[in-house]
Amino acid sequence: MKRRILPRAISCLALAILVGGWFLTAEQRDLSKKIVRLHVVANSDTSGDQAVKLKVRDAVLAEAGRLLEGHTADAKEALRAGLPAIEAAADRCLAAQGSGERASAALRRELFPTREYDTFSLPAGTYTALRVTIGKGEGHNWWCVVFPSLCMSSSMDEFEEAARTAGLTDGEIGLITEKDEGCTLKFRSLELLGKLRAAFRK
Repeated sequence: MKRRILPRAISCLALAILVGGWFLTAEQRDLSKKIVRLHVVANSDTSGDQAVKLKVRDAVLAEAGRLLEGHTADAKEALRAGLPAIEAAADRCLAAQGSGERASAALRRELFPTREYDTFSLPAGTYTALRVTIGKGEGHNWWCVVFPSLCMSSSMDEFEEAARTAGLTDGEIGLITEKDEGCTLKFRSLELLGKLRAAFRK
């Protein structure tokens, strides 16, 4: 009897993981269609290069904000067309800081781990990202969201308003702002599922 129960239990567990994984992946995929992440990579890990990275981040966010004015429906296209302007803004910032490095900007798909910020969290998964690399790009990076401007929101009301400009539903806003353990476990499960899939592809 026990020999029959064990395989059934394993099968039920596997099915639950598959179904749960499908729903988690669908939620992340819906979010990724509406969000553009920001990935700024420092030249190195020296304190000077890390400080410059934050200045470049601010310059990039300001230029991206200008490019995105009136383009909430086609944010990715606006950023793609504005990549030269974003690079120029980053290079002006670097020159102002006395750095001899140059920056490069690209819009591409990147795999992100689960990230927890002050007012929200984002599940692991593949997102469109504005990647700005300073010099050799060998230092620690800074991750956040360039569209909508979630990381610069100073209050929850501003955060929710910015999120809705990107077309996030109330359910999606609730998902990423939920701070309970269930939400954290859900996001970590999605990250683990992605790693398992990657392992099976090898």
